[in-house]
Amino acid sequence: MTLLRRFLPPTAELCAFEAAARRQSFTAAADELSLTQSAVSRQIRSLETLLGADLFIRERQTVRLTAAGEAFAHEVRGALQRIATATLGFRANPVGGSINLGVLPTLGARWLAPRLPEFLAAHPGITVNLATRFEPFDLQASSLDAAIHFGADHWPGARLDFLMGEIAVPVCSPELKERHAFADPADLATAPLLHLMSRPDAWERWFDAMSVPVAEVHGMLVDQIVFAARAAVAGLGVAMLPTFLIEDELRRGELVLAVDCPVRSLGNYYLAWSPAKQDFAPLQAFRQWLLDQSRQVKE
Repeated sequence: MTLLRRFLPPTAELCAFEAAARRQSFTAAADELSLTQSAVSRQIRSLETLLGADLFIRERQTVRLTAAGEAFAHEVRGALQRIATATLGFRANPVGGSINLGVLPTLGARWLAPRLPEFLAAHPGITVNLATRFEPFDLQASSLDAAIHFGADHWPGARLDFLMGEIAVPVCSPELKERHAFADPADLATAPLLHLMSRPDAWERWFDAMSVPVAEVHGMLVDQIVFAARAAVAGLGVAMLPTFLIEDELRRGELVLAVDCPVRSLGNYYLAWSPAKQDFAPLQAFRQWLLDQSRQVKE
């Protein structure tokens, strides 16, 4: 860290640069930061002197980032965001520590959130901050400590803990099932189908598992499980959904099995976390609790 300090510019210079890079204007950055335009210009010149290269191309009354400046701005913006997030987390919970967790929207709302009170009661000093995420990303370059991921057992730069698999079933509203008189898998080949963006080939795989030949599979496309569930409840089509995430709809009778033919989904759920957090006690406590919770899931 002693060596690194030689390469740490003053925070004021980084903030001035980030604002100017984002606004593409020293004047606009000065207005945003309540500084004079000349003060912003001096701070950026000082930063360029430290770096040994120009960050902006100055042309008459305009400025634009150099290619290297563009890359540097991306890194600086991420670093400043992480510092701001850490500060906010500390202020929210100065005694126990915070965990920033990326989570899939439906899993977070329907499975994780109802269970979190148990974790927080057992660890009253820890705060869990949730942010929805769909795709893998660089944990080391983000403010997240970990994320719950669905898919393959691979995430560059992260350690993965297997949480659980997933059993999916074709479900629809009782009225739709009665109207189409679904009786066997082949009946769904001509039914209105609902497709999840995160599982684009789920229906093809299901028909193949059921030995039902289909040329093409058409239907409505939705990006979240909760939307697919509500669309199915509304009678818009048959959805292929994980059983453990639609327990309420099945219990209330809003959804029924179009046909009783479950299949195991191709992906699994994993907790992805940064190796740098190996000794971060709040995350390791949450990790152990989450592993215990996942073992109780009836797929």
